[in-house]
Amino acid sequence: MVRKGILIVISGFSGAGKGTLVKKLMEKYDEYALSISMTTRAPRPGERDGVEYFFTDKEHFEETIRENGLIEYAVYCGNYYGTPREYVENQLEAGKNVILEIEIQGALKIKEQFPESLLIFLTPPSGEELKRRLEGRGTESTEVIAKRLARAVEESEGVEAYDYVVVNDKLEECVEEVHGLVDAARRAPVRQKTFIKEIREELRKFTKGAE
Repeated sequence: MVRKGILIVISGFSGAGKGTLVKKLMEKYDEYALSISMTTRAPRPGERDGVEYFFTDKEHFEETIRENGLIEYAVYCGNYYGTPREYVENQLEAGKNVILEIEIQGALKIKEQFPESLLIFLTPPSGEELKRRLEGRGTESTEVIAKRLARAVEESEGVEAYDYVVVNDKLEECVEEVHGLVDAARRAPVRQKTFIKEIREELRKFTKGAE
């Protein structure tokens, strides 16, 4: 029987390596699915509908909101972005562990709707290392880096709401640590309610008439 997957939220400071971690995790293990967001922005060159994003228009997006078809959504730079409920639930039912790479506010909304979701916060080993990584990108101005560091200070105030904090120092070790946490979380009784119920009912059949 296919066991239902769990919903995994991965958040972290800008520069913590979330995208790289998720990519490596999915390359190494086939039990994960990355949630695909719906957006009203236009596709960029090379982007494919249903692969990088589900592309749609504002009217359809707002209709989806009204129909409770999104787990969470937000407006960024004048465009809607959201997590389609149907896609996530279908993947979970198929036994996939669905990864959502979102920020803290969105993560807390997910936890409200899916109490059994697993929240993991990714961080570099130190503030100095985070600053070094941001500067090492070579793509952002000093002003932008300062804003990202200030944002990291704000985000650090909400980390206690997460189930685990994982330090991303050596990538391969980090991938294995996250996979281990997911594997353990999936086996927790709170996420095995259906299986436990099935075993209990089966055992009760064996005891009928035995007393």
